Amino acid sequence: MQLQVVLGDITGEAVDAIVNAANSSLLGGGGVDGAIHRKGGPEILQACRELRAGQYRGGLPAGQAVATTAGRLAARWVIHTVGPVYSPAEDRSATLRSCYSTAIKIAAGLGAQSIAFPLISAGVYGWPAQDAIRQALLVIRASDHPGLARLVLFGPDLLMEAQRQLGTA
Repeated sequence: MQLQVVLGDITGEAVDAIVNAANSSLLGGGGVDGAIHRKGGPEILQACRELRAGQYRGGLPAGQAVATTAGRLAARWVIHTVGPVYSPAEDRSATLRSCYSTAIKIAAGLGAQSIAFPLISAGVYGWPAQDAIRQALLVIRASDHPGLARLVLFGPDLLMEAQRQLGTA
């Protein structure tokens, strides 16, 4: 997979699929989740409500992912994934990595050739940014899915850290 790290707003990414750092309710929230729902419009919320009425009555578990329409976004699909809440007492990094790997598998199943990720769990879920970047890069770099993966970072410090970890800074 070709990997790019960029500074930007994931809601503006013109790729086949963008990944949403969702909460388990799938019904919108703050941060990336809220921004995607606001900019994507009511079609995304409606698709999420249908998922909640069916297979995901109890919500989407952490580490799993599911796709919906992208509504009014430039992307074709939104892949919603629920990251783990950071805990210094319990290693939840496998669940965080599962968010990325499951999203890649879903993108492949949709036929998506390009996918954009936010930095999952690094906002209100409290994951330390340096390690969140490391976990994301581990999975994306190991993927054998052809195509483009873009890690979209919201701040210049995060971009510099990702470039440092990739050895491109």
